[in-house]
Formats: sequence, structure tokens, C-alpha cells
Amino acid sequence: MTKTLAMTLALGALASPALADETTVTLAVRNWYCAACPHVIKQSLAGVPGVINVAVSDKKKTATVTFDDAKTDVKTLTEATAAAGYPSFLYTEGMLWP
Repeated sequence: MTKTLAMTLALGALASPALADETTVTLAVRNWYCAACPHVIKQSLAGVPGVINVAVSDKKKTATVTFDDAKTDVKTLTEATAAAGYPSFLYTEGMLWP
């Protein structure tokens, strides 16, 4: 019985996916001039596999993105906004932006 339980637990551990961390970053976004921009930026980021949540700030011209770092990274996020016509870069608190 004990061997069966130990074997079941070991197989369960092997079968479960590796735990990934959620990471949240804020991107400063360029070319943000119109009322449609927030929607386009949010959709471009939401379409990246691994993205969990996107919040945009029209006032600050930023996008805050929570993602599974086992599935995507900041480079992929900035490439997604650039492909939509909105180059972006990692925003650092205190940065003079916009």
C-alpha cells in the first residue's frame, strides 16, 4: 500500500506541468495619439500566448501586462505592440514619460 501511494505521488509529480511564475511589467508605449489606440494596444498584447491580463492607461500612455514567464517575455510583448504600430519599451517608475 505504501509503495503504491509513493509511486502514485511520484508519477503525479512527473505528469504535472512545471510551475511558472506570473510576472507583471509596465510598458511605455509610443505613437499613442487617438481614442482607438488603447483598444489596439490592449488587443495586441492580449493576443500574445501566456498573457493573463492587460491594463492600459491613456493618461500615462502605458500598458501594464501580467504574463506567464514560462510562455512569453518582455521582448515578445514589445514586438507585439510594435507590430501593431506602437513601439514600446519597459517603463521604470520615476521615468519621465510621456
